[in-house]
Amino acid sequence: MLDSASSLAATDKAKAAAFVGRPRVKGRGLAHGLVDDMAQKIQAQTLRPGDKLPTESAIMQAYGVSRTVVREALSKLQASGLVETHHGVGTFVLQPKSGGMFRLDPAELATSVDVLSVLELRISLETGSAGLAAARCSEEDLLAMRQALDEFEHNVRVSGDTVAPDLRFHLRIAQATGNPYFADIMSHLGTSIFPRTRISALVDVDRRSEYLSRVNREHEEIYEAIARGDAESARAAMRIHLTNSRERLRRAQEAARSAEAGRPADTPAATSADA
Repeated sequence: MLDSASSLAATDKAKAAAFVGRPRVKGRGLAHGLVDDMAQKIQAQTLRPGDKLPTESAIMQAYGVSRTVVREALSKLQASGLVETHHGVGTFVLQPKSGGMFRLDPAELATSVDVLSVLELRISLETGSAGLAAARCSEEDLLAMRQALDEFEHNVRVSGDTVAPDLRFHLRIAQATGNPYFADIMSHLGTSIFPRTRISALVDVDRRSEYLSRVNREHEEIYEAIARGDAESARAAMRIHLTNSRERLRRAQEAARSAEAGRPADTPAATSADA
């Protein structure tokens, strides 16, 4: 028993040693530097698929950064598909994938900038509504949210419409606040709040399914926090979900700008994909 405990402690100590980061990360910003360093560890399999990342406090100590920087970095890593966070459990390393999931036609950059602005609005609006919904929602609200998520999941499997149940889920959260102005704003924005309704769809059906399944896992985190009445976790889950959406779109914009800069003027733009 003692030998087993000693072995486990040694394994944890080895993982912690492997995770030690730079004292301070500079250049493009602390969060970017932290993302780059952790991504390198994942690509090199110093951090292997299935590994649980250290706690936020441990990462703060290892890199000498604030909790805000750590949370921003983890959100970016999750948006990149390198890690996945389960509230109350931890953040786990995913299997690295070659290439990016999203591509934008350079011709769609103007539209994507507009969508990015809407996402910034949604982060402020819906983070607050999720917290209020956790404190005020009824059983009827929860049932409607659950039905929307179940329909979303079913439609991912059968390649059906996911926009309508997605909108219903977010709209029901707004309605569950008991403040009609939240629902009014969401209803006014309508389906324009979703990037995939404003730019071209993913060409690769398998990758589209993977993307949408990830989106719905983020939805599930929001729902579970609201269902247990945990306002702080509901706000955090909503912020992660929408920040991930913003980061995915931002990365696609950067790739599209690079493609546009390197493409001759008379060459047709590359086939686009969802962001």
